[in-house]
Amino acid sequence: MFKNVFGSGFLVRTAHIVLTWVVTLILFLHDTDLRRQEETGALVQPVLFVLLVLLSVLLYFAVSLMDPGFVLSDDDNGAKQVTQGVGEVHQDMISQSESPRQRRCSHCLLQQPMRAKHCHTCQHCIRRYDHHCPWIENCVGERNHRWFVLYLGIQLLALLWGLYIAWSGFSPTPTWDLWLRGNGLLLAAASLVAVVSVVVMLLLGSHLYLVSHNTTTWEFMSRPRISYLKHCGAEQNPFDRGTLANLWGFFCSWGVVVWERVYFREPGNFSLAAPPSNLALPHPKPLF
Repeated sequence: MFKNVFGSGFLVRTAHIVLTWVVTLILFLHDTDLRRQEETGALVQPVLFVLLVLLSVLLYFAVSLMDPGFVLSDDDNGAKQVTQGVGEVHQDMISQSESPRQRRCSHCLLQQPMRAKHCHTCQHCIRRYDHHCPWIENCVGERNHRWFVLYLGIQLLALLWGLYIAWSGFSPTPTWDLWLRGNGLLLAAASLVAVVSVVVMLLLGSHLYLVSHNTTTWEFMSRPRISYLKHCGAEQNPFDRGTLANLWGFFCSWGVVVWERVYFREPGNFSLAAPPSNLALPHPKPLF
């Protein structure tokens, strides 16, 4: 389920954790609301802030080390479930619709489930591939996408709270030279937090938008080159089931989703009809 902690992303993860706790320490050492409350014995805000930062760190490690949905073989549980489903769907549907056939990856030579893509960095095909994120040094795919979005939300809360705390620590001085001497370190920390906050906010907003339409970053950016989407109209998405259903399925539905069932729901008709009730299936249970 998890990758090697000391893999290729070790330096990236180490830098992230070090910066996180260095900024947190600066907020505690300067004369901010956090330190003032700590000194007066009001520990509720300091404890909650540290717990929020700790939660963001744990989620970062979980998303970074989690299996994003590797297709390891044609016969492993997840891949077997999907490819079996594809075979049966194709037998029933392929004669009625000029739909793209299942393809074999030219790099790892494995049969790709629909919406999967080969990542040249991870050297694996990833189910429901979204993108490879250098921040976590891991792909974002079917297994960890929801946790990635949750991490972004928690991280944004911690960053905005940290920015507010940093602002409370700036003290006025008679001259700019004295102000920079007294607040330079806090200013640097606040500037870093502000920049990262903007990046995380944009990432979170874009992912929530894509999730609400049941599409991925790869599908959104490369739509004309994707075989199962390039023949659809500009506004057509065969996986879109409506905003609420998309969000519910993304955050609350667990297990392997056989996207071929959604895609071939009605041959030649990409309507937004509701998916079958057995669309999402638990990993250990065979589909057929």
